[in-house]
Amino acid sequence: MKYAALFAATLAVFSPLFLAGFRRYTGRKAKRALGVNIGSFFGCLVLATVLGLGGSASAAGDAAAAAASGGLADGLKYIGAALAVGLSGIGGGIAVASAASAALGAISENDKAFGKALIFVGLAEGVALYGLIVALLLLFMFN
Repeated sequence: MKYAALFAATLAVFSPLFLAGFRRYTGRKAKRALGVNIGSFFGCLVLATVLGLGGSASAAGDAAAAAASGGLADGLKYIGAALAVGLSGIGGGIAVASAASAALGAISENDKAFGKALIFVGLAEGVALYGLIVALLLLFMFN
């Protein structure tokens, strides 16, 4: 059962790559492939959560149940830290891309706008740093 679920999850993750290749070959845009990829990622995340929760804390005793719940809490802590860093990094990258291009355009027109432009680019980078700080708090403060 677990091997079939692993195979289905792997197929679901890699299937949008084949769809994107087919779209590139035919000349269509790959928006549907991106949507399928995002959907399959969250489907695999739910599947992994359900398979991870089911079965390990049976009637083995209170010590085994406490160890299993501690393992689950640690796992979810690491997932939360990874999501905090990853999503804030993506958001910071998007913000820096737009702020830096606008800053370069402003600096090319007026050299005195460099200080203000640098401040806005630094503020956009701060989003990623906040995500890193939240991840470090999750990992080291909450045991």
